[in-house]
Amino acid sequence: MSGIYIHIPFCKQACSYCDFYFVTRHHQKQAFVDALVEEIRSYKNLEISSESVSSVYFGGGTPSLLSAQQFEQILNALEDVFPLQLKELTIEMNPDDVRPDYLNELKSIGVNRASMGVQSFDENLLAFMHRAHNRSEALRSLEYLSAAGFDTFTVDLIYGNPGQSLEVLNQDIDTLLSFEPPHVSAYSLTVEPQTRLGKQVDLGRIIPPEDDQVAIHFETVVNRLGKAGIQQYEVSNYAKPGHEAVHNSAYWSHVNYLGLGPAAHSFLWDADRNQAQRWSNKPSLKDYLESPSHQKIEVEILTLPALAEERLMLGLRTKQGVGFAELENRYHFSLSDKQKLYLKEKQNLGLVEPQNDRISLTTDGLKIADSIILDLITSA
Repeated sequence: MSGIYIHIPFCKQACSYCDFYFVTRHHQKQAFVDALVEEIRSYKNLEISSESVSSVYFGGGTPSLLSAQQFEQILNALEDVFPLQLKELTIEMNPDDVRPDYLNELKSIGVNRASMGVQSFDENLLAFMHRAHNRSEALRSLEYLSAAGFDTFTVDLIYGNPGQSLEVLNQDIDTLLSFEPPHVSAYSLTVEPQTRLGKQVDLGRIIPPEDDQVAIHFETVVNRLGKAGIQQYEVSNYAKPGHEAVHNSAYWSHVNYLGLGPAAHSFLWDADRNQAQRWSNKPSLKDYLESPSHQKIEVEILTLPALAEERLMLGLRTKQGVGFAELENRYHFSLSDKQKLYLKEKQNLGLVEPQNDRISLTTDGLKIADSIILDLITSA
């Protein structure tokens, strides 16, 4: 098993764009940690617990609302159940939670990668996103993070916001680059239906930017980060050589991973590797506290043809792409003549790399990756 994802569901407030599961009540944090330990221990002596684990990722929600002692309690339970051979141990953090002593405590228990949810340094954009931090807290958190000496860290940035000018985006990038981040996750703002932002868009109170404006923002991010040596290796992820995310790369490669905590997702190949299953935990802290080891819902059985399509979807969002040999050997899948012709057409347009042994997209292709992937799959 490549990785374990642990969902920490607590947040100070709801960001306008977020549709992840979270709660804003904090009085049950220790009860949640105790329940999480119980869920972890429910896997003891099962076949899945025999697989070595190379990464653990604490996401949310806002994991940095937990104390270092609570993280240590969780990690001790993981170590008791799974053979941990960790290359990467990541905790997502919000700028307003970070202090030097807290970072030092996290380092002392084995955390070697921090993920800082800055999103922007612009006060107006932070207010629009309904973030809990301000510009000064964002700057201070990166100062603390740079001095803490983690093996690596990553910073989140959101572009393509309504009303966000190219000048404001460049100012955000300038500020971010001054901290020499080894990794950046830069996302185009997505309007999800059940969020505050989605409802305001539906009511016509907010007008999302045009696609061509978002494309200019994307190109700006790719070019500015690339010139600073932070190269794009996935549609939304950029890294200096050797600082690519271990945990997320496993998702894109279809390796087994286990999700723990409310709303967490898992993926597991069957022993004969002729199919896989994906499932999620209930998105309910109340149910989780009552019965943490009985949360599995929405179990989906994935056949090899479905997995092959999914591997194409995931792989073509990365610079590496997908190898033809992998598709054939792992999924018994090969492209149809119609799909090969489609790819040749896109290659002539400069959207697909001219390679004989694999499929991958150029930088221009990654800009419209979702469209290319959809057309490729439906043209079979």
